[in-house]
Amino acid sequence: MDLLDCYRLLGLRSGASFPDIKSSYRRLAQQYHPDINPDDDRAKEKFIALTEAYKLLLQVIPPTADNSYQNVSQAVETPQKQPTQVKETRQQKAQEVPKQPPQQPQPKPPHVAEIERRLKWKTYEQLQTFLKERRFPQAIALAEALVERLPHDAEVRQWLAISYQLWGRALIAEKQLLKARIFLKKALKTDPKNKSLINEVQRDFKKLEQVF
Repeated sequence: MDLLDCYRLLGLRSGASFPDIKSSYRRLAQQYHPDINPDDDRAKEKFIALTEAYKLLLQVIPPTADNSYQNVSQAVETPQKQPTQVKETRQQKAQEVPKQPPQQPQPKPPHVAEIERRLKWKTYEQLQTFLKERRFPQAIALAEALVERLPHDAEVRQWLAISYQLWGRALIAEKQLLKARIFLKKALKTDPKNKSLINEVQRDFKKLEQVF
């Protein structure tokens, strides 16, 4: 079972958040639970499949540690107030420039970077499998979902562009030339500074011209 199948089984779009995954699983698991459907083998199989899909998605998109974040935030040392002098006059207070405590850097949510790194490379492994098996639509859907989650990651955008280009090349071989042109243009638009990709796409366009 691949990631896209897991999302579909839970009735979700690819790249759905952990709360959505959890909520959908609870709702469907209750609906198909064997205790509620004791004589229904289909319901039992559905329940098992839902549980497997949920466990697989948990490995890729673990819940964020909200409690840990609160603990870290509370642990940041707060600056102590400077003692004021009781006998200060109003004029002295007005003339004195208050000292600003050094600003503490804002703590980042713990494990966020690690979660994103794990998600990225888990998805990359699945993407490579799809491309080797020439399952280009699934590869593109997976890469597009990852770009939505990590929009500023240049490497992820490169993966998506390569998926577009390989699908375009495959479409040329299948004589679906108009569709091939669309995906080749998408590849250039997604990663316009990749010289190696540009050269490959140009070769593919030449093949298109020869076929025409």
